[in-house]
Order: sequence, then structure tokens, then C-alpha cells
Amino acid sequence: MNAKVLEITQRIIERSQESRATYLTQMKSAHQEGVTRQAMSCGNLAHAFAACDTHDKTELAQNRLPNLGIITAYNDMLSAHKVYEDYPKNIRLYANKHNGIAQVAGAVPAMCDGVTQGQPGMELSLYSRDVIAMSTAIGLSHNMFDATLCLGICDKIVPGQMIGALRFGHLPTVFLPGGPMPTGISNEEKGRIRQLFAEGKIGREELLKGESDSYHSPGTCTFYGTANSNQMLMEIMGMQLPGSSFVNPGTELRDLLNEEAVKVAIGNTSIGFERSIANIIDEKVIVNGIIGLLATGGSTNHTIHLIAIARAAGIIINWDDMSNLSDVVPLLTRMYPNGAADVNHFHAAGGMGFVIRTLLDHGILHEDVYTILGKGLNKYKQEPRIENHQLIWVDGASKSLNESIIRSVSEPFSADGGIKLLKGNLGRSVIKTAAVADDQRVIEAPAIVFHEQSDLIKAFKNGELEKDFVAVIPFQGPKHNGMPELHQLTPTLTILQKRGFKVALVTDGRMSGASGKVPAAIHLTPEAKDGGMIAKIRTGDLIRLDSYHGELTVLNQTEVEAREATYISNEDTFAFGRELFANVRKMVTKSEEGASFLF
Repeated sequence: MNAKVLEITQRIIERSQESRATYLTQMKSAHQEGVTRQAMSCGNLAHAFAACDTHDKTELAQNRLPNLGIITAYNDMLSAHKVYEDYPKNIRLYANKHNGIAQVAGAVPAMCDGVTQGQPGMELSLYSRDVIAMSTAIGLSHNMFDATLCLGICDKIVPGQMIGALRFGHLPTVFLPGGPMPTGISNEEKGRIRQLFAEGKIGREELLKGESDSYHSPGTCTFYGTANSNQMLMEIMGMQLPGSSFVNPGTELRDLLNEEAVKVAIGNTSIGFERSIANIIDEKVIVNGIIGLLATGGSTNHTIHLIAIARAAGIIINWDDMSNLSDVVPLLTRMYPNGAADVNHFHAAGGMGFVIRTLLDHGILHEDVYTILGKGLNKYKQEPRIENHQLIWVDGASKSLNESIIRSVSEPFSADGGIKLLKGNLGRSVIKTAAVADDQRVIEAPAIVFHEQSDLIKAFKNGELEKDFVAVIPFQGPKHNGMPELHQLTPTLTILQKRGFKVALVTDGRMSGASGKVPAAIHLTPEAKDGGMIAKIRTGDLIRLDSYHGELTVLNQTEVEAREATYISNEDTFAFGRELFANVRKMVTKSEEGASFLF
């Protein structure tokens, strides 16, 4: 086992000793108390199974079969979650077949960051994670269930369901992914069309056609953003079946995997606390999740989400842990935005089975962990197959089937995982360097301050940005406006980079799972709302971003420190429901603390 990985894991264990012990005591107590439906009053129980068919009603009344509580994120506006429409009906059939019962315990909100990018609704996106966690808890609060089935895929949904499920950690929990849509136009072509539009060379009609040819059917978007990073995490953390993350929806294999997941959940109800999510999600599994994120070049959003998920299980992690792991975890994949391939290509080239195999073989992952299948991560080297319409498991790829997409630890794309902690007089932030060219890793240039994404795009269209600069966008943090993603800036900044200019981004906001070729210091803390140095930056200040040495500094420090901080009020934030989150903005923690209002 890699000595550095062991060292970091041990310090997380020591740091979390008290909070983890408290959490496990709470969950073991809940496990011992058990499900209370057998002790409910007749009125309570009658309400709980009034809508069930005769078979399920009889079994629930006599408490003979385990009952699975479904937490669904279905809606038919999100392509990724449209596929869940018929899941509850099918799950009930699978449960009956394997001596169990299933009920929809509750639904959770499922907003699409792809729809809300650059819109006012994006200011609710990060907050929705914690709302989802609370909604999950509300669904499970009926205490009718012996296990939890989570139907969720996209950006804030899986982290929110994980946080909620961990607070009912005495229950076995299984995630059922929906799978990615088939590949549409290539990611290179999509990027080309976006840049042509940004340059004014094509119109909206052509842009919309290109986008529609990319996002074209039910299923997860195929680029490797937060949604697909979620699926990778759930698999490498042992919360869903091996090889299940990137199987397309509407296929026989997808249906067989769903049935198997239900069967596993039912089986786990009879095993005890060992198969509970509280026991599975320990310090080693959290470290495995970070390693998976680094090895695959996953979403920067998880530098926030993983902290919140870990906290829900009594585990304390920070950006130092992630950055230190990045130093020893190699980058093994190239998927858009870090390459041309999509997740379907990744899956065909060996996918998660090969990634897990090569990391385990080289001692970079913890194998001695619990999963929904029991002790040991070696089971996750396997892949599902169909034989005579039956699900079987075979050894996954022992070598890459396409080395332009996925490589072994011995021949990586990069020796490090591509997520670095930046520190300096501006504060602490993270940067994703997986797709940043070597000659762009150090940027020293004057700042240009913008307070809205639209201001930068307008300046570009006016020809005002034909030069080296660092775009500084303050007042985008969780306490000010909910930390919206600034993904709309990517095409514009990429164009300027291609024209030969040195450009970078510094913000207390997010850049999303689509962080790409432009160096971006994101999640800066202290944020502007807290009086962070970013609120004192003015256009013309000289900023140095050095991702090699983890440095983010303003070079005219004395001058900047002497200034009064800019203040932008958020008290008049209203419409699109934003006013309902006024108290949340006051309570939310710092980015490095998970940007959560739950803890």
C-alpha cells in the first residue's frame, strides 16, 4: 500500500476520532432499536400501507418481509432522471420476486445545472444539495423501511441523497444509476460550435442544433462533469454494483442490474450493521472516493461535496488532504473536458473495472473496505455481462482497450491527479490542472474585476480583452449568492487563450465539472462576503497564479491591504425563489467546510 495514502488516511482517522465515534454510537443505537412498524399503532400502520396491494399489505401487517424505501429524484425535465419514471413500478416487482416489498418513501428536488447555467436559478443549485438531504431524511422518517434505495444521478442530487442516507446510517443503502445517453456529436465538435457562436460567427439556430445533437435523449449527459463523477464515486466507494455506472438506459443489461441491486438490498437487510451505509462509508472509503476523483480527472464540485458527505458520517477532511493525495495519485483518463472522449468511450475502453484494478494492483486504493457486496473492493474489478438473458459477472479488462482514453498507473497521462490547493495572501482555493497545458500553469498578469459573468462576456464582445489578464469575479461565494457555477465563461476565456493571451480566472464561486483548459482558482475562501482579500482587488492589481507551487497571490499586497473592501449587498436578492433562502445564506459554512447549512 502506498505509504503517502496510508499516512493521509491515518491523519484523517485521528482528526475524526471524536466525531466519528459519536456518529457510530448514534447509528448503532438506531440499528438496535430497529424498524418500528411492528410497534406502530394500528392507525399508523394502516396509513402506511393503505395504498398497497393485498400481498404487500398482508406482509407488512405481519412484518414478515423486508421493506425497501425508495428515494427518487425522478422528473421528466432532466434527461438523466427521466429514465427513473418506471423504476418504482419495476422495483416493486423485483422486490416481490426476491421476497421483499418496496415503497416510494419520498421524492427529492432535482434541478438541472445545464438548464440554469448563467440564470438566476443557478443561485439555488448548491443549496439544493442540502434541501435534497433533508428531503431524503423526511422520506425515511416514517421508519417503515429496512433498507434504502436511492434513485439519483446528477450534480447535487447524489451528494444530497448520500448526506440524508448517512443520517439514517443504520440502514443498508444501495444506489441505482440510470446510465448515460448514447453518444451524440463529438465533444470536440460541440466545443467548436460553442466557440464559433461566442465569436459571433454562427447564430443561435446553429448553436441550438449543435447543443441538441449533443444532449439528445434520456440518460445522463455524456461529458465527464459532476453527474458522471457522482457515478464514478458511488461505484469506487462501493455504494452501487460493479460496472453499473455507465450502462446505457433502456437496455436489457440495465434492467438486469436494477433487479440485482434490489436483490442485494433485500439480502443486506438480513446481515446486520456490517452492511449499513454507516459501516461502509468510513475514512478509507472517503479516501478511495478522493483517489477516484483524482485518477479520473473528475468534477471540482466534489472538492466541496465530498467534504459535506464525509461530515455527515462524522469524518473531517479538507483541501490539504485532497492536494496531498493528488501528489501521489496519477491521472489515468482523458474524458471531456479533459480530453475528446465521453463516458461511453471510457466504459468501452475498460471503464471503472480497469481503473479500480490498476489502482488496487499498484497499492493506491484501500482494498480492505466494506461495500454493498461485503468485505473487499476486489469484487469491483468485475464487469456485468448477459448470458442466456441472465446476469453474470466476469473479470474486467486487465489492460486498457484504448490508451488514448484510459491508462494504467505505470503509464499515466500525468504523474499527479490534477487538483491542487492554492495558498497565498488572497486566501485558499482549488484548481483543476488536468487539462491545463504546461505553459499555462503559471499566470502573472493584471487583474480585471467583473461582478457578473455577463460583464466579462460583454467586454469580450466589445474587443476589450485582447490582452493578458486575470479575470477576478468576487461575490460569488456560498454566503453571498449560493455559489453559482461560472461555466458560461469557459468558451470566451478559451478563445482568448487560443489567440495567444495568458488568461486565468480567480473567484469565490464555482467553475463546475466542466473545468477545462483555462487555469481557474475557484472556491476561494475567505469569500468576498466574509471580507476576504478578493473584495479588495481592483482592476490593474498584479496577480500571480502558480499551480506548480500552489501559489495564489496579489503582488502589490501592501497597497491592496490598505484598501476598504468592496461591499455588494445581497439583501435584495429575490425572484426565482431566492428570497426563500435568505436565512440559508447567513448560515452556510465556508467552501472548505462543505458550503453546507446542515452542520
